[in-house]
Amino acid sequence: MPSLNWKHHALIQALMTRGPLKEKDFHAIFSGLTGKSPGAHQGLFNEYLLNINKELSSCQFELRACRDQYVGQVCYGVVNNVADEQSKLGTKYTVQQIAFFKGILEAIAQDVMAQGSISNIEALNIRLENQVLSTQGSQLLDGPLPAAFRNFTMSQKEKTLDEFVQDQWLCRTPDGKIGLGVRSCLDLRGWFRNLDVPFCEVCNEAVVKGELCQNEGCAVRIHHYCLKNKFSRRSGEILCPRCGLKWPNQLPKAEILDEEEEANDAIQSQPAQRPKRKRTKTNETHEKDAVGCGSSQSSVPNSDFRRITRRSSRPASQR
Repeated sequence: MPSLNWKHHALIQALMTRGPLKEKDFHAIFSGLTGKSPGAHQGLFNEYLLNINKELSSCQFELRACRDQYVGQVCYGVVNNVADEQSKLGTKYTVQQIAFFKGILEAIAQDVMAQGSISNIEALNIRLENQVLSTQGSQLLDGPLPAAFRNFTMSQKEKTLDEFVQDQWLCRTPDGKIGLGVRSCLDLRGWFRNLDVPFCEVCNEAVVKGELCQNEGCAVRIHHYCLKNKFSRRSGEILCPRCGLKWPNQLPKAEILDEEEEANDAIQSQPAQRPKRKRTKTNETHEKDAVGCGSSQSSVPNSDFRRITRRSSRPASQR
């Protein structure tokens, strides 16, 4: 295997210094270094990544790609493959901050409605003693909580939250909630598996934010972007790939707008002298699901809609 050259080093350095990069930014760096577009020279791009990972594997690192849980955007980053998940934060954060981070992760990942976020108040009220007991066993039940954990104040938690967001371990959603950052999506695949977070039936990655099958005995989850990509060109009903139940938020059928609506749209989209034509309009509800960091839309209404749908699907006698 040929040794890495300066171009390989530059790619690694860009990811190490800037943190996870969006696909378009990483591709732009690759194009600038090689003069080749990854889209037109996919084989060369893959060869570069393969050679980089062969070298990084000797020190338990990997150049990896993942999709942002909220917008479906591909990102690249260099991650630590060491089994101990705490080692990923240990070089910068204190033990208290690590426990706080793990508590937030569990609260987000274990949400049965897969909303992918918790409120700022819920994050600040995470109890650190629960993390101490889960990592050190029950021997602390009869003893006092370490002073460092008791003295971890609200102001310290708020400052730590800001640090996690800045370092892309967490993110803030437009409605002010706390979600997973792209670095968590990249680094913590093994942690999600250990926590038994359901995996997407389409892409086989953990679903922290996504759509749920309405059959309460079925654990199927699908990312919003996977649902869109898989079923956008299908007609008719969308069925759960496991239990066969009709999928709740299926891509909506097109509906014909009346002449008055079309006239209003024509004012903005085409010259007034053109004849009015009927057109189809696709309900945008599904697009509003694909939100997250940097988006201007909120995921809460759709999450509430799922809750109502799940309840209303039961017989009245069971409610």
